[in-house]
Amino acid sequence: MSKKILILTAGYGEGHNSAARALMSAFAEQPGVEPVLVDLFALRAPRLNNLSRRGYIRLINTAPKIWSNLYRWLDRSTQATALFRFLGSHRDLLARVIADHRPDAILSTYPVYAWLLNRLRADGVPVCPHYTVVTDAITINSLWYRTPSSGWFVTDEDSAAFLRERGLPADRVHVSGFPVALAFADRPAALQPPEPASPAQPCRVLFMINSGRAAALAIARELLQHRHWQITFTAGRDLKLRQELEHLAATAPAKATVLGWTDRIPELLMTHHVVISKAGGATTQESINALCPMIVSQIVPGQEEGNYELMRRHDTGALATTPQEIAATLQRAFADDAALWRRWRRNLKSFAQPHAARSIANHVLAAGRASPPDEPSALAALREA
Repeated sequence: MSKKILILTAGYGEGHNSAARALMSAFAEQPGVEPVLVDLFALRAPRLNNLSRRGYIRLINTAPKIWSNLYRWLDRSTQATALFRFLGSHRDLLARVIADHRPDAILSTYPVYAWLLNRLRADGVPVCPHYTVVTDAITINSLWYRTPSSGWFVTDEDSAAFLRERGLPADRVHVSGFPVALAFADRPAALQPPEPASPAQPCRVLFMINSGRAAALAIARELLQHRHWQITFTAGRDLKLRQELEHLAATAPAKATVLGWTDRIPELLMTHHVVISKAGGATTQESINALCPMIVSQIVPGQEEGNYELMRRHDTGALATTPQEIAATLQRAFADDAALWRRWRRNLKSFAQPHAARSIANHVLAAGRASPPDEPSALAALREA
């Protein structure tokens, strides 16, 4: 009889979905295991979900201070969890999903699910063991840990210490790494950047654009002035931005490739010397596991601060927020036979955990069907409202 695993995600930030997809792949390759991936918010109200996702992205990009204040209120306020009372229909739908699939274990990559599951338990609904896969790092919002789970999987030891200091049982906090796509763990030898600064091969710079058009074009203009760099731009589904980048690249000193939406991100990260991007959870963790040092061009206040702090503590990249700072940082990285770049890459090799998704899958399957978790006494003061 196969084991069924329910993986719960939400589209509010690509890190949640990226981690969930990697876990899906890791469980699917296990014999006798049947994983199911569900975005309850998209399932419950697809149109509202799309609108709220676009609103979330617009808010963090155009009004980061407002988002920062909201994020900190969610972290600190004892009233924040009262908002979950408005998710009664989502909770009922989750109960039906569990009844339909009868999973042996549940994993979630979005913090709200732990609250919904524990409310179902309180209402007498049988719920199998549930594990929380934390996609934040270092500065972890309390919504991730203020309600019980059978275990928490975190990206690094500093994040684990953060949770233990806040009263979580040490034996339930597991340092697994961030579950990135299995392509990073199964990396073929051919997917490596060439030695930097060789006469035959310019330094390869990947610019993953996920900020406003004006800022992206300003950075692109600066990068394209350096003929000893080879630039790859990913413009996503923004056709106008892609056309503007192609126009800039046509007569620029640097060689450049302009891509729209692509599913080749793992390959691109593994074959470029440096990536430039904002400090999103998925991008930061994928760059770490690709061994591709990152130049952080933007930090959204709140969850992305921890992503950059993770890089800073392990010395695997740099922060540069203007076109001139980005270019100067790249020049430093590749100077003196790329001494700084080589140091970053050595640090990445000692820190990356590309097998995280498989490690989490193995842990959950080995744990088997245990009893639902009792609420740790250290969390009693933070009980669900």
